Amino acid sequence: MTTTVLNPTSSGNETGSSPTQKRVLLLKPRGFCAGVVRAIDIVKIALETFGAPIYVRREIVHNRYVVSELAEKGAIFVHEIEEVPDGQRVIYSAHGVSPAVREASKARHLKVIDATCPLVTKVHIEAVKFAKQGYSLVLIGHRDHDEIEGTLGEAPQVTQVVSNVAEVEALQVPDPDRVAYLTQTTLSLDEARDIIHALKVKFPNIAGPHSQDICYATENRQVAVRNVAHSAELVLVVGSTNSSNSNRLVEVSRNLGTVGYLIDNSQAINPEWLKGINTVAVTAGASAPEILVEGVVNYLRQNGFSGVEEVEVMPENVRFGLPPEIVQAIGGAGDSEPIPVQ
Repeated sequence: MTTTVLNPTSSGNETGSSPTQKRVLLLKPRGFCAGVVRAIDIVKIALETFGAPIYVRREIVHNRYVVSELAEKGAIFVHEIEEVPDGQRVIYSAHGVSPAVREASKARHLKVIDATCPLVTKVHIEAVKFAKQGYSLVLIGHRDHDEIEGTLGEAPQVTQVVSNVAEVEALQVPDPDRVAYLTQTTLSLDEARDIIHALKVKFPNIAGPHSQDICYATENRQVAVRNVAHSAELVLVVGSTNSSNSNRLVEVSRNLGTVGYLIDNSQAINPEWLKGINTVAVTAGASAPEILVEGVVNYLRQNGFSGVEEVEVMPENVRFGLPPEIVQAIGGAGDSEPIPVQ
C-alpha cells in the first residue's frame, strides 16, 4: 500500500495512479477519534479492574461492532439509569448525560464512571454559562441524538433545538438581543454553517461559543472526503446507521456529486455498486474500528481493486486523559497519562 499526502486545498488528483487501474483511496484521518478511544478504554479498564458486570447507559459509542465486543466482555448496556440495580457501577456514554440522569444515579446510589467526551463536556459548560447569563439558547443538532438530549438537559427552560434552516424562522425568544447558539459536535460543517448564518440574520446580536463546537475529528474526516470526492466515483463510509458523524460523511460526498453509501462492514457492500467503477474512496466514522475498514479493503481487493493508496489529508494526534474514577481505581499517577489514538 502506498501513502499519498494531500494538501487540504488539493483537488485530490495527485495520487499518480493510472486512471484505468481499479484502485482504493483509503482516507486518513479515519475511524476512531480520541474521545471514542477514551470511552472504549474506560469500559475495558473498568471490566478488568472491577470485574463484570459493568453497566453502561446507552451505547458507549455509536457502533454495533464495538458494543457487541464490549458486551461479550461483560458490559451490560441499558437505555435508562432505572434499569441499573441500586448500588451498581455504571458508565455514562461518550455522548454525555443530562443533570437529570446524574440525579437519578445519585438516588440509586450508583458508582458512576463518566466517559463523556471532553469536547461534549465543553458544550455542556457553555450551555450552563449562557443560561446563567440570561441568554435564550438555540441548540443546533438532531433532536433524537443522545448528545443533544444531554446538552438540552442542562438548561431545558431556555433552550430550543433547531435541525435545519427552515426551523430558524419559527424561533421565538423573550429578548432577540439576548440569544446564543451552540452546536452538536458531530454536525456537517456545511449544515451548521447555513443554520448559523440564518440565526445571525434573524438575531444580529446572537452570541456563539468561543471556539466552534463541531469536534476536530468530525471536521477532519469531512475535509478528507471533500478533498478526494472528485477523484473517486464511489465513497464508502464505514459506520453504523445511528452514528451522526458517519452519516454526515455520506452527505458530504453526495453533496459534491459523488455516490456515497454508509456500510456497517464489508458484508453490506452491494456488488452492483462496483459495476463500472474504477476508483473507490474508503473512510470510517469516528466510532468505527479499523478492523472493519480492513475488511472492506480486503473485499475490494478480492473484487479487482488491487491498487490501495492511503491518502493523508492532515495529521491527527489528539489524545485525552482518563477520568479520575478510573485513575484512582487502577492506582498510580502514571495511569493518568493521555491515551494515544491508535
